Amino acid sequence: MQNDLDRYIEEGKMVTEEKMTNELRNLEIPEQLKQSMLYSIEAGGKRLRPILMMASCGAYSSDRSKVLSTAVALEMIHTYSLIHDDLPAMDNDNLRRGKPTNHKAFDEATAILAGDALLTYSFELITQDSRLTDRQKVFLTGSLSQASGPKGMVAGQILDMDAETKDVTLEELETIHMFKTGELVKFAVKAGAFIGNASAEQLTYLDEFAHYLGLIFQVQDDILDVTGDPEKIGKPVGSDEENEKNTYPRLLGLDGAIEKKHHYVNKAKEALENAGADSSYLMLLTDYFSNREY
Repeated sequence: MQNDLDRYIEEGKMVTEEKMTNELRNLEIPEQLKQSMLYSIEAGGKRLRPILMMASCGAYSSDRSKVLSTAVALEMIHTYSLIHDDLPAMDNDNLRRGKPTNHKAFDEATAILAGDALLTYSFELITQDSRLTDRQKVFLTGSLSQASGPKGMVAGQILDMDAETKDVTLEELETIHMFKTGELVKFAVKAGAFIGNASAEQLTYLDEFAHYLGLIFQVQDDILDVTGDPEKIGKPVGSDEENEKNTYPRLLGLDGAIEKKHHYVNKAKEALENAGADSSYLMLLTDYFSNREY
């Protein structure tokens, strides 16, 4: 079963990266901007959000290819957020996925504009997708705007920055990550299932599943910053502690963080069973998110 999941993930990565690269290479735009966008898109990555969207669609439909443009749009937004996160005004990181960050490879202004371009082009991708109905395009653009904007990821980013050097409660930490990481994970699950024609009841349970999956993703990120292999995660470990960031290990200790992660896994699987998707790749991906090493 693990080999099957590995193959599924690798195929999802391949089609996502091929589509993203082709879309950008075919754009008639200033060369400096194009190269900066491609630099971060081609830097690698897990591509877990697009794969998650494909799996969510596949739980209710035999044709997961219908989500490809939307999955690429989501990954472009994720990539833009990383470019901006790395800037001196934000996390001031020099490495991303083992390579110089975008603003180090180019310059700050180009990096900002590359991020802006990836964000806005993502919505163009969805609205020009001939495989989507008008109703689906309206739902997807509205949902993605909310998940990535001031009610979603951007809200989480500013809450995260504001919480630096402060002591926060577990509830406050969960809120930060629910917005910063969780909303885009929720969109991936919800969008895939919506395109796959899941029922309203199933979508409700999947929303709960995605809530816990986002927390699983973040707590494992925090754990890897303590125990991870720098070669695998592409950056030095211990940067969260050095930057006085609020993390699960800092709040609960390493053992407590692992215990909390297992709680989230159980809640996610329970919601998945209620959504009638427990025999799908979503169940396997839950364990994959929990046990990933990078």
